[in-house]
Amino acid sequence: MKPGEASSTAQFNALFRAMESSRPRSKRLLYDPLAREFLGRVRPLYLFSRLPVIGRANTLYMDWRWPGVRPSHIARTCWIDDRLQAALESGIDQVVILGAGYDCRAYRMTCLKGRPVFEIDHPSTLAEKVGRLTKVMGSLPDNVAFLGADFSSQDLDAVLDDSPFDSSLATFFLLEGLLHYLDGDGVDRLLRSISAASAPGSRLVFTYVHRGLLDGTVEFGDMGRVPTTLRAIGETWMFGLYPEELSAYLAERGFALLTDEGSVEYRSSYLGPSSRHLKGFEFYRIAMAEKSSC
Repeated sequence: MKPGEASSTAQFNALFRAMESSRPRSKRLLYDPLAREFLGRVRPLYLFSRLPVIGRANTLYMDWRWPGVRPSHIARTCWIDDRLQAALESGIDQVVILGAGYDCRAYRMTCLKGRPVFEIDHPSTLAEKVGRLTKVMGSLPDNVAFLGADFSSQDLDAVLDDSPFDSSLATFFLLEGLLHYLDGDGVDRLLRSISAASAPGSRLVFTYVHRGLLDGTVEFGDMGRVPTTLRAIGETWMFGLYPEELSAYLAERGFALLTDEGSVEYRSSYLGPSSRHLKGFEFYRIAMAEKSSC
């Protein structure tokens, strides 16, 4: 992300949620009515998507231009929503969203009403988000705390220590679209800080990219150009993991891996088996882990 500018990927992700939310109730997979408030420069694409005929052509063009990206984002959003709701039903008491960006779960998911939610991101990003939410909603829910932090220079424990966060409560930590923007040392520090702040039963959900995409050891077709394209707009991906090393990596940092899925798998879960023919974004993965008891 370039200084003073909104993240292009965050705007596109909001666009995909806004497009899905505008579909008929019987067909949409999720409803995020606030997503359209964070579109910025991509707002025209949202407006086109709502037009008869042109809207369908607009969506088809997106899926051709960026294979697998839009449906993968919608499916992973649903995947996280379901794991979050299940965690809350099983005894999780509070939620921490790191790199919160334009995440609107605290305002659209009824299961989060009255639950402590901590949104952590760069102060300038949070200020913009709070301003837009206040304008649309009138006032913000009392259960949401906004904590400014720069993960490249600040430790999570210091940020949480200055907040109402309760380390004795089982917590759901969400890191969506964050880890690949940090370097290896930054990811290590962040995960160890989360582990130290996690009470027994806490859950960690995060997305990550296949390391083979970054080091060139695995071929991902045309989508293999994604890191270079993003670097040109100031969004550099630095960190990735090989799926086969994930379990051991997490164990060293105090977590037990529960599940790890690639985009083909989670798309299939929400878009049906026919979605397996979709190409692109195979390097993007999502995982869930639990705080180890020892």
